[in-house]
Amino acid sequence: MSFFPRDLAAPAPAPGLSIEWEEANCPLCSGRRWSPLVEAPDVGVAATGLWFAVVQCQDCGMCFTNPRPSAKSIGQFYPTRYAPHQSTNREHGRARRRLFYKRTGGQQVGWHGEGRLLDFGCGGGGFLKTMHSQGWKVTGLDVSAPTVYRVRAETGLPVLVGTLPHTELQPESFDVITMWHSLEHVHAPREILREAHKLLVPGGKLMVGTPNIDSLPFRWFGRNWYGLDLPRHLTHFTPWTLPLMLERTGFRVGAVRLVRHSQWLRYSARLGRSDRRSPYWHRWLTTGPMARLVTWYSYLTHQADCVVATAYKQ
Repeated sequence: MSFFPRDLAAPAPAPGLSIEWEEANCPLCSGRRWSPLVEAPDVGVAATGLWFAVVQCQDCGMCFTNPRPSAKSIGQFYPTRYAPHQSTNREHGRARRRLFYKRTGGQQVGWHGEGRLLDFGCGGGGFLKTMHSQGWKVTGLDVSAPTVYRVRAETGLPVLVGTLPHTELQPESFDVITMWHSLEHVHAPREILREAHKLLVPGGKLMVGTPNIDSLPFRWFGRNWYGLDLPRHLTHFTPWTLPLMLERTGFRVGAVRLVRHSQWLRYSARLGRSDRRSPYWHRWLTTGPMARLVTWYSYLTHQADCVVATAYKQ
């Protein structure tokens, strides 16, 4: 008997890749009843040409990539030129700092002593460096060893290789944990959130930012939407499934807000230019002014393509 359902067969292997495929249960409710939502190719740096399916759980509504490469195989889809792993990006660091302070009432120091902050999936370290300059005692964590070693050398900041749980991180040792576009990459997001809960002090805060698949850009662009990023994105959150997962892992959910990204819209429109199924008018959105106008519309109508949730340890 095939390991995959009839309508979700394992993709054909790509040259040079040795991939172990797995069928996933719903990452939110562990359900096994789902409906196909969209199929899209891997179009990232060093794209493999493989296609992947995103399905939606019929029990809770969570969307997730299924089937997917196993945890042992997923690293083959992160090339050495993967953008978030590149050199420290000051622009991204400043943008996330502004978002961080906007969502935390503008506080410049931590709520407990030195302000101890863990950035899960720190990538190139731009946010770490920016927050360190603001007086925070920062620690980074990322699964990419070459990236971690480079960030250590460039910034001198403590950055660890791996994921959660981590032997060098002790319970109740952080005031704040941030997950900027990293939770959607992990195979077991509930387990990651439970471990994050253990690491926070009582009253500590968690901030999670992910793409929003229930967005106007996704409905417009479908398989060409930048926020899909298959197969690297394994769980596809919405403004209600992200808070629900936070609640089920022990957090008290605070503000849940949407964030606009005009550059995501422009990139989606550029992808659509080579897709014969894409409407002609999508090409207009490759220009900066039109993209900014549309992203403002999606934001004001609560359909922006990124969701940020703040949660607290009880």
